[in-house]
Amino acid sequence: MDSPIGSARFTTTHWSVILEAARPEAPGSLDAFGRLYRDYWPPLYAYVRRRGYSHHEAEDLNQGFFVSLIERDRLRDLERGGGRFRSFLLTALQNFLANEWDRATAAKRGGGQAIVALDAVDADSGFLTDPTQAAPETGFEREWAFTVIEHAMRALASELRAAGKETLYEHLRPHLQGDRNGRPYADIAADLGMSEGAVKVGVHRLRQRYGELLRAEVARTVGSEGEIAEELRHLIAIVSA
Repeated sequence: MDSPIGSARFTTTHWSVILEAARPEAPGSLDAFGRLYRDYWPPLYAYVRRRGYSHHEAEDLNQGFFVSLIERDRLRDLERGGGRFRSFLLTALQNFLANEWDRATAAKRGGGQAIVALDAVDADSGFLTDPTQAAPETGFEREWAFTVIEHAMRALASELRAAGKETLYEHLRPHLQGDRNGRPYADIAADLGMSEGAVKVGVHRLRQRYGELLRAEVARTVGSEGEIAEELRHLIAIVSA
């Protein structure tokens, strides 16, 4: 949990995946593309649904969009200093919806095989239970922010599980984003057989590590280290709105 993350890892990890996916001839290209597909399906799906398309239409359009990225080698246009991947994907999706609806829906539903198996029902459940009536762009950015946060939380949970501290994580997790979200420290201490002071220290350390992992996730989607803090502030503002 105390292991540091250097700035070099902040600025290379995700872009290396993107650039790998952009080279169909590379051995890891398909796996890299599948990772992008899984990671960014939810915000893109949310955007399409808020544009007025049905659940099934949004599924088809999302898949057609990702196929178009491969077929047209769109990812090859990206360079390491190319800015926010979030902005690139949204602009590319908007262009796809404007220009390729007929092409995307020409094949009947079920006529093709999904690129990667996804639980689209869960994605639609999240869309239907969202209490906001956000504009498509705002809905996309909210879902993007929640996706980034989820990735950081999963990474933290994986680290704690590997260290044999899964129970500690489950008890302290509600406190990661503010004390108001969790049970009193004294109650947690009694459950875990720890002192209240030790619980407070544990929360502080988890928050610190969570912040590092969240920063790392954001860094994987921007073009330079200088954009990390700005992107973090933007995503936090979107979630808090």
